[in-house]
Amino acid sequence: MTQFSRNLALLAPVALAVSGLFVTLVAPDASGEPDSARSAAKPALAVTTTLPKLVVLPVRVQANGNIAAWQEAIIGTEADGLRLAEVNFNVGDVVRRGQVLARFASATVDAELAQSRSVLAEAEAILAEASSNAVRAQELKASGALSEQQIQQYLTAERTARARLEGAKAAVQTQQLRLAQTQVLAPDDGVISVRTATVGAVLPSGQELFRIIRRGRLEWRAEVAAPELVRLRPGQQVTLTPAGGQPVRGMVRVVAPVVDTRTRSGLVYVDIPVAGAARAGMFARGEIEVDSGKPTVTLPQAAVAQRDGFSYVMRIGPDYRVMETKVTLGRRAGDRVEVVSGIDIGTTVVASGVGFLGDGDLVQVVDGAAAAVGAARSPGEAPNRR
Repeated sequence: MTQFSRNLALLAPVALAVSGLFVTLVAPDASGEPDSARSAAKPALAVTTTLPKLVVLPVRVQANGNIAAWQEAIIGTEADGLRLAEVNFNVGDVVRRGQVLARFASATVDAELAQSRSVLAEAEAILAEASSNAVRAQELKASGALSEQQIQQYLTAERTARARLEGAKAAVQTQQLRLAQTQVLAPDDGVISVRTATVGAVLPSGQELFRIIRRGRLEWRAEVAAPELVRLRPGQQVTLTPAGGQPVRGMVRVVAPVVDTRTRSGLVYVDIPVAGAARAGMFARGEIEVDSGKPTVTLPQAAVAQRDGFSYVMRIGPDYRVMETKVTLGRRAGDRVEVVSGIDIGTTVVASGVGFLGDGDLVQVVDGAAAAVGAARSPGEAPNRR
């Protein structure tokens, strides 16, 4: 065998190995699809699904307004020209009916009361003497020892003494009343909201000393448009949120009988049993629950995506590819939102992660709702899941 023949025999196996490797690299697999096609068929995301539910959502009326004291008692001084000697409470203190809020110096009133009592005692003595004289004059009338004019004088003296006694009694009562007015009492249970009383001040009658929120009760004065007023009535539940605070529950107490001619809105007075973070003077937004409404189609809010100003859900198709579907939303309650149109009660949609999916993406369903999707596939069709 020549040298050329021997070299050719050595190269033949190498050539066969190279050609086999080339065929392996370019030939498709047994499924008839190249690697790029197989990778494109992988699920884009593993998702859970949900079905729309019929839920009764309450019908609510939106309103804005200010929080105010239910009733505010203004407490002033009735004693005139007395010095304020003691102040027992400050702003924010809780008081009870009849508690002494402040006290005026009473030395002057005590002295005047003592003088009035002495005048009363003198008037009583004068009346006693005048009454005795009048009785004796009546007894001597028949004997003629006294003239008719003298008898009338004694009777008149008795009536005069009786009148002076009544005046003395009134003077004593006046001074007793002034003495009682040296103590400023709480007219009702409540919380002190304003204090202007200052120890040592000499105050005229009628000067304001305190303001009290009666019983600590607050109310929300909601402004409601006139067309909505006819739907409101006492007893309806209200949820209001003060600025920067937590939601507070209340109840409609009364709907105002008049409407403002400038704003075309009326006031609705809402009792706030537990104030919480609410304070008098705060602005608050709220919702008044008009009625329970009818059952409506709802979805979790996480199942709805917002794109370009529209709302969308991702329906699960028979081949486990999602279909972007535009929906119209309505009311919201908690974590659920009303779906007015776009889907029906039996539509299976992606429950969360909607923003990461695009129309036509293949997904892997990992919850029990897959059975509902599988039932929608044509007979003999295999799911494209890993």
